[in-house]
Amino acid sequence: MLQLAIVNGPNLNLLGTREPHIYGSKGFDDYIPELKQNFPSVAIQYFQSNVEGELINYLHSCIGKVQGIILNAGAYTHTSIALADAVSAINIPVIEMHISNVLAREDYRKTSFIASKCLGSISGLGLNGYALAVQHFISITP
Repeated sequence: MLQLAIVNGPNLNLLGTREPHIYGSKGFDDYIPELKQNFPSVAIQYFQSNVEGELINYLHSCIGKVQGIILNAGAYTHTSIALADAVSAINIPVIEMHISNVLAREDYRKTSFIASKCLGSISGLGLNGYALAVQHFISITP
């Protein structure tokens, strides 16, 4: 069975209530059961933290346990070299994920420190981007 981890960073615990015009009105706690139901052949672990070090520790803990990671680092995408280094160090394929189209937002959101360490990036497709990332991992896993 394909083992994947979804890792969400700061403020993503507020999905559904945080700026619904940007992030939508569905919370991740409501979305993750739907995602798991749509991909019954994939074991999906979920972790969210607002703390950079906790995200790094969780990424490290994935070594030897998952075949892929879907990482929505939130604002840490644009600020954290330490998180980029963690992605590079774990030797697990990572897909960078953003619910909103970060390239259509503020200029500082157009820089990603983690993108070059990732297998690919999905941006601007709402929560559906997570499903697309799962589908990609299925397609590349023997």
